[in-house]
Amino acid sequence: MSQENETFRDSIGTITDDGNRNVIYPKKTKGKFTNYRTYLSWFLIAFLFVAPFIKVNGNQFLLFNILDRKFNIFGQPFWPQDFYLLVLSMLVGVVFVILFTVIFGRIFCGWLCPQTIFMEMVFRKVEYAIEGDRTKQIKLAKQKWDGEKIGKKTLKWTIFFIISFLISNAFLAYFVGGDELIQQIKDGPSAHMGTLIKLVIFTGVFYFIFAWFREQACIIVCPYGRLQGVLLDNHSINVAYDFKRGEGRQKLRKDEDRKANELGDCIDCKQCVLVCPTGIDIRNGTQMECVNCTACIDACDEIMDKVGFDRGLIRYASENNIEEGEKFSFSTRIISYTIVLSLMFAFLITLIFLRNDVQATILRLPGQLYITQGDTIQNVYTYKLINKTNDTYDDLKIKLLSHPGSIKAVEGKVTLEKSKLHEGTLFIKIAKNDINSAKEKLKIGVFYNGEMIETSKTNFPAPLRIK
Repeated sequence: MSQENETFRDSIGTITDDGNRNVIYPKKTKGKFTNYRTYLSWFLIAFLFVAPFIKVNGNQFLLFNILDRKFNIFGQPFWPQDFYLLVLSMLVGVVFVILFTVIFGRIFCGWLCPQTIFMEMVFRKVEYAIEGDRTKQIKLAKQKWDGEKIGKKTLKWTIFFIISFLISNAFLAYFVGGDELIQQIKDGPSAHMGTLIKLVIFTGVFYFIFAWFREQACIIVCPYGRLQGVLLDNHSINVAYDFKRGEGRQKLRKDEDRKANELGDCIDCKQCVLVCPTGIDIRNGTQMECVNCTACIDACDEIMDKVGFDRGLIRYASENNIEEGEKFSFSTRIISYTIVLSLMFAFLITLIFLRNDVQATILRLPGQLYITQGDTIQNVYTYKLINKTNDTYDDLKIKLLSHPGSIKAVEGKVTLEKSKLHEGTLFIKIAKNDINSAKEKLKIGVFYNGEMIETSKTNFPAPLRIK
């Protein structure tokens, strides 16, 4: 492509030459890929709203309660002590996104990103239903503020606000819990003003994004578009225009022999530009603003069908596929990312399986001195037991493993309920003759039904010299 045709890379489609906002009015699309994306979006939206209310063994399917430090992933409880697993999971996710982008480009943005799904499959459809397709929307925007325009805009903005409020509630359920959200709704807004204020704030944020900011979230804010610039190569599969087949482009004329005139299959109808939600021309090549939504593919295929040309002028293809007809193959880069991802995933799974079902922390009570009782020394400890499973441990036994002696829990019987934290106090006694230092190291075991399920280590202060 010649240098003079590269000027589009110096600006973005949502900003005019004088620096003002260029509002995008994409044309409604129909076709194979639009149908696939619609079905997938319905599933993902349904999952978003239903997941906080799905229970697995009594636990919420997905929960990220940061304030109470409670996390459930696929119904399995995780605690702050498992933070390393969360970090590793995020790293695995990052590597997966990198690998996915190297192979398939920015397909996540067009098919899975919540911003795109809600914008194109919810808010945009409401807009089409109220204001009509692209031409009618542009006409309405230029129209004076009469009764028709005020009525349509008010109705649209009201529905946008209601949808934004529902989305805010759905996201809140992931952070406070589905049951807690329902209870707060039953209690009424006055009983939970703090929650209501947060809901209003997030509703305002979502409303601002989907009613005004829109595609600029993908172009200006989201870092993924810039990230793909360093991840993509000539082997990456993107939504791409077949310039070898399409150039030189020219309007279609009746009874014209395009091959004899060395014309391409692109008839310069600009339908691919009109349907683009970020306002780009896919014929200019891979661009940061492209979210791989496939709207241009469906629009182009429809035109190709009408003029009798083969489909696929715009399609999923790599640059090497278009230029050289090269089929997809695993490059060294892809193989390297795949190996790294596989090793990290295997390591994560191993850590999850090796994770103890019960975690014990035993610490000496601060500010308390040891007590001498005849031939024994006694210290007071606090302990915390975390149950990371969906089972209840009715009668746990806490025993000394490293020394002869006794451990007594103040509450007597120790019961640990499922997915709960239990705290208590312990008295540990050890005979003077069994103590060899002023800061003895103890190893303590937690037993259930005669089986040791966890161990913990702590210090046992004693007199400096013991006779």
